[in-house]
Amino acid sequence: MKTIRTALAAAGLALAATPAFAHVGVGETSGFAAGFHHPLSGLDHMTVMIAVGLWAALKGGKALWVWPVTFVGIMLVGGALGMAGVALPFVEPAILASVVALGLLVALAVDLPVWAGALIVGAFAVFHGHAHGTEVPETAAGIEYMAGFALATAGLHGVGIAAALALGQRFRSLVRVAGAACAVIGVGLFAGVL
Repeated sequence: MKTIRTALAAAGLALAATPAFAHVGVGETSGFAAGFHHPLSGLDHMTVMIAVGLWAALKGGKALWVWPVTFVGIMLVGGALGMAGVALPFVEPAILASVVALGLLVALAVDLPVWAGALIVGAFAVFHGHAHGTEVPETAAGIEYMAGFALATAGLHGVGIAAALALGQRFRSLVRVAGAACAVIGVGLFAGVL
């Protein structure tokens, strides 16, 4: 019964979700500089990208590079789908769900096999990429925008990894607290209070 209530609550939040601040029609959408700046301008982007890095650092080993590379690569695939006009349902709710889910994965220090973590980050990445692909022009400026966006995303993953590694095992609980903060931010974005 608890599982059903949790699923219903999640579905209700998804349906009530408002668009994330950094998506569709917000700001300049052409050129490398605009693309690079974009992930740094939205709370949903910054939170998710840093959370991927935090989670990768908690896992360690191959996850340190597989999860961020998977996110960036699949995000670019999603961007290409968006630029090509391929429809993808529930983009904004999925993006907001990614903030909560990745925050919880860090907060709970969920230890999954590298391939399973890659599936999770890849699934969320396609929605992040699609949201931006739908708003960029199908020109070289759009490709430059996606390149800037990808580089900034990788940089934010690196910030999460560096922060978690700097804190080390002794302060692992602080990394988990940061994950919990990500989840709270996600709930705040869902509720429209952030």
